[in-house]
Amino acid sequence: MTATAHQVSEKALGWLHEHHRRGALPEDIGTDITDPPGAYKALGEVALASSLVLREDVAGANGLRMSQEMLDHAWGQFDEGGLLYARLLRFPLMTDSLETYAHFVRGGHHHEPMRRLLEHVSALRSVRGVEHLPNRSLAVANATRVAGLGGTGRAGDWAELIGATWLANAPEPWLVDWITGYNMTHTVFHVTDWGRVPDDLPDDIGEYLAAWLPAWIDIWAEVGEWDLLGELMIVGSCLKEPYTDPAAWELMASIQHEDGLVPRDTAPVSDDIEYRFADQQHTAVVAAIAGTLTVSRALDGSTHDDSPPDGGPHNGLGGDPHDGPGGGPGGAAARP
Repeated sequence: MTATAHQVSEKALGWLHEHHRRGALPEDIGTDITDPPGAYKALGEVALASSLVLREDVAGANGLRMSQEMLDHAWGQFDEGGLLYARLLRFPLMTDSLETYAHFVRGGHHHEPMRRLLEHVSALRSVRGVEHLPNRSLAVANATRVAGLGGTGRAGDWAELIGATWLANAPEPWLVDWITGYNMTHTVFHVTDWGRVPDDLPDDIGEYLAAWLPAWIDIWAEVGEWDLLGELMIVGSCLKEPYTDPAAWELMASIQHEDGLVPRDTAPVSDDIEYRFADQQHTAVVAAIAGTLTVSRALDGSTHDDSPPDGGPHNGLGGDPHDGPGGGPGGAAARP
């Protein structure tokens, strides 16, 4: 399974690297409020994936090289931080400059004027009081943390921020839909900083996810929403005791195109190169992150070997990962 996750991630990185310049900013891009998030989206997502691949350092020499080149290209597109600085200066109540900058800080790039401006802006009562959806508040809090800003600033109180989310209310799991699924996955991403600090996820939330994540993965695999399936697989790697589903990884490998493209769903993929990149780029980012974190959590010893004494399949790493005690999700065998 770890080899499959690595293969999917490496091929997705290769596809992103081959096409990442298609996400370049228009030559006449400015800081007008109508520019982002569309114009920045592809660059920011590639920067996120690249920064995580570099942070985890499990991709191998080729994967690390591609990730560094993509991150450096994106940094250059943002005028090495100058464009993000200008945008924050003009629109201090908007968070995209901070959130995008955090990816580059994670990857080792810094812009001193941007850091000083962020420290000033984050301390403003008006900025701290901006009303966001709860999972978006966590996004800002994590970006503040990653960017190394002093004090709480925009971050606020983590327990309070987490408690306001859909996920923290232990929602009826059968009522999950695309929107709540997105909110749930991103709550986990931001609280754990994409798996860097899994212990920051409260125990009750971790137990809830351990029980229901296997079922949700099955559901989105069945309906063919590959993008959200990948995000759910990332969630599994963000838990204190990682959850990995070998069948899901085999499925991801089977739907991935030979060139590394990962389709977002079961709809036909356009033959037009520009449309292919615009429509499928996000899913490739998700696949690259999911594979990287799966491999990293496996290699750091966080996943343990439950092989029975007779040398049979691992519990959760061989056979049906959902055949745990009681026959339902959340059994011991569902948690490798």
